[in-house]
Amino acid sequence: MTPTIMPDIANQTSAQTEGALDWVGMSNIEIPLMVAAIGEPDRQVSAKVEAFVNLADPKAKGIHMSRLYLLLDELSNNGTLSHASLKQLLNDFIGSHEGLADKAFVRFDFDYHLRRKSLISKKQGWKAYPVTVVGVYDDGNLDLELGVEVPYSSTCPCSAALARQLIQDAFAAKFAGNDAVDAATVKEWLGTTEGIVATPHSQRSIAEVKVTMGKDVDELPIIHLIDSIEDALQTPVQAAVKREDEQEFARLNAQNLMFVEDSARRLQAALNRMPMFTDFWVRVNHLESLHAHDAVSVATKGVQGGFKY
Repeated sequence: MTPTIMPDIANQTSAQTEGALDWVGMSNIEIPLMVAAIGEPDRQVSAKVEAFVNLADPKAKGIHMSRLYLLLDELSNNGTLSHASLKQLLNDFIGSHEGLADKAFVRFDFDYHLRRKSLISKKQGWKAYPVTVVGVYDDGNLDLELGVEVPYSSTCPCSAALARQLIQDAFAAKFAGNDAVDAATVKEWLGTTEGIVATPHSQRSIAEVKVTMGKDVDELPIIHLIDSIEDALQTPVQAAVKREDEQEFARLNAQNLMFVEDSARRLQAALNRMPMFTDFWVRVNHLESLHAHDAVSVATKGVQGGFKY
C-alpha cells in the first residue's frame, strides 16, 4: 500500500501577506528540567518555557514549531540547563530553521527550593524562590539573563520614629513629677502594653532582580544571587521559626528600617560589587500595610544599551 503523502502547509504554501516577524513560537510549555546551579547538586525543577525564533523570510508561511518542542524535550530528557546547553539549544533552534530564522529566544520559569535555617534555633524549612532564565541568540552571540524574586520584611522608618515619640510621651505622662525613677520599675513598665503604646508598620516585600551573566559563567549562580540579596537586606522572610527566631526577626527589622529607596540602594550597592554580573535591574516592591497601594523603587547598573526600567 502506497503511503499517503500528508500536506505540509508551512513548506508548500507562501504567506498570504508578506512580512518578516520578530518572534514566532510557543509559550507555557510544561517540562521537567535538570538545573545546574553553582554550589548545589543538579536539581530537577518543573519549568514553564517560551521558545521562539524569528521569521526572517517575509514570504514563508510559518516556522516548524514541533522542531522547537522536540529540541526542548531532548534537553528535558537528556540534558541539564547551563550556559553551554542553553547556547547549544538556541543554536539548534536556528539550525532547525535554516533559511527561515537567524535569531532564537528561550525563557524558563520555575521555582527553586532551598533549605533555609531559622535565625537562632536553626530549625530548617523549605523556601521557594521564583527563578527566570532567559537566553537570546543573535548573530553568534548569546545573552544570558538570570532573574530571581526574594521576599523580605520592610519596616517603615517614619512609622518607627512616630511610634518612638508616642512611647516617649507615654513615659513622660506615666512618670511625670518624678525627679528619679527606679530602673526596675521602668523595665517592668516597658514590658506592658501601656509602656509600648505603638509599634511601627512593616510589610512583606519582594525584591525582583535580573542580572546579565558574563560569558565565563557556566553553572547558574542562583544561590549566590539569592544569598547576596538576603545578606544586603538583612530581613529575609523565614520558614520554620520558634519564639527566639521571631524575637530575632523583630530585632533585625528594628535595626534595618527601610524605605523602598533604602532597599533599592542596598541591592544596587551589593550588585555593583559582583563582577560576574555585567548588568543588573532591581525592582523592590513594599506591599504596604498602611496604604492600599504598593511602594516601588527601580535601580539599574547604568550600562549603555543595558537594562532601563
